[in-house]
Amino acid sequence: MVATRASRVSKLGAVNSSRRFNVAVVGATGVVGQEMLKVLHQRHFPAAEVRPLASQRSRGKKLAYNGSELEVRVLDQDAFDGIDIALFSAGAGVSREFAPVAAEAGALVVDNSSAWRLAENVPLVVPEVNAETIRDNEGIIANPNCCAIPLAMVVDAIRRRVGIRRVVVATYQSASGAGRRLVDELHEQTRAIAGGQEPSATVYPHQLAYNVVPGGWKPAADGYNEEEAKIVAETRKILGQPDLKIAVTCVRVPVPISHGEAVFLETDRPITPEEAREAFAGAAGIAVQDDYANQVYPTPAGAAGRDEVFVGRIRQDASVEHGLALWLVSDNLRKGAALNAVQVAECAIEMGVI
Repeated sequence: MVATRASRVSKLGAVNSSRRFNVAVVGATGVVGQEMLKVLHQRHFPAAEVRPLASQRSRGKKLAYNGSELEVRVLDQDAFDGIDIALFSAGAGVSREFAPVAAEAGALVVDNSSAWRLAENVPLVVPEVNAETIRDNEGIIANPNCCAIPLAMVVDAIRRRVGIRRVVVATYQSASGAGRRLVDELHEQTRAIAGGQEPSATVYPHQLAYNVVPGGWKPAADGYNEEEAKIVAETRKILGQPDLKIAVTCVRVPVPISHGEAVFLETDRPITPEEAREAFAGAAGIAVQDDYANQVYPTPAGAAGRDEVFVGRIRQDASVEHGLALWLVSDNLRKGAALNAVQVAECAIEMGVI
């Protein structure tokens, strides 16, 4: 298992390939789509062409890329001609309609929506955890939920040491997880309150500025919501543990970028905080920030724009046998979405899948 992880780590840097690939970014004008363009450039992805695709209303719009500009093309049935890799971030409806079109045209699809994540024939991939499942694709690979990705990485690092019995999570999710409109509304509400005016809330069910909202997602069964259900089901699939006990409460907080998660683990065998720090320090993509006495711990502001999953507040949970408590923060637009998708494509190239 250690050897498997070591070989996987070597494939998580930027790809060095003599071949160049034609890449389409679907939903290129959205916050995640634009982050995908940024990540492709920053990681020197071996792209011969980058083709931004969006709806008719964005046709002809210019997007910055690699020191120049790309012109947005309309997403239609012919948009994937000559494309090798299609990165999707335009919502589940668009993905259900056009991901099969792209795959049929010969592209490897990496889809950031919820459309394909739980389909049996579609790998749900976090490269640091289960890159080997990329080989099992039938043209579409799913990118997990923005909270499930860092959670799976952290749980996997501990699971490899001592096994996992149960996971309890409370998320602290930023406005950007709901899109640019909520980020803009958060700024507008903050300015209104600072100016002594009454803030308006039209994008979200409740005012987000100066507030914490334990909802805003579509209700699911038994008082949970669809976001909580996604994190449970997706984490189980990523880890390959369909019966893992997981409980989740999702909360939206007045932060522009980066999601936080308070995580409580019950392990099969005991593990000390010191051993947990060692496990995280040796895991690809995880950075430990844990010196509570000196006020060193992860924050959303500190994680914004960064690729790592930051972990801190690592301590014993004495309320259960073999309990461990921790706090993690990750930029939801990068590792929670765009970066993970690009890393999946990089791994597919390294593995000879494309």
